[in-house]
Amino acid sequence: MLSKKTKYGLKALTYIARSEDDVPQQVNVIAKSEQIPQKFLESILLTLRKSGILGSKKGKHGGYYLRKEPSEILMTEVMRVLEGPIAMVPCVSLNYYEKCDDCIDEATCSVNKLMIQVRDNTLEVFRNTTLADLSAV
Repeated sequence: MLSKKTKYGLKALTYIARSEDDVPQQVNVIAKSEQIPQKFLESILLTLRKSGILGSKKGKHGGYYLRKEPSEILMTEVMRVLEGPIAMVPCVSLNYYEKCDDCIDEATCSVNKLMIQVRDNTLEVFRNTTLADLSAV
């Protein structure tokens, strides 16, 4: 299930991508427009800034802006920053692999085989979807 953090992060990124003239977007404006609790949004945007997806400008006309073109921001990057591993179980994760405690043999594990298919199909969608795709009206 998608966390609220990720859902709100995607909504905020889409809002920023749709903004005109690359003007930094203020947190309170995004929060009000997208109906996201402001304090929670501040934390999400800070995470996205630390990852390099967003930049920020301080001051009266400050706010958050995209550091790359929307067409260059893949959903794999956003999902890993906000949600963590894409795989549903650690034994099939490409970046966060861990052996499952209750698994005797991954090669014969039916859950492992199913989750590899889920991971691969999910990655296919995320790799082929950009922020530009989400923000297209």
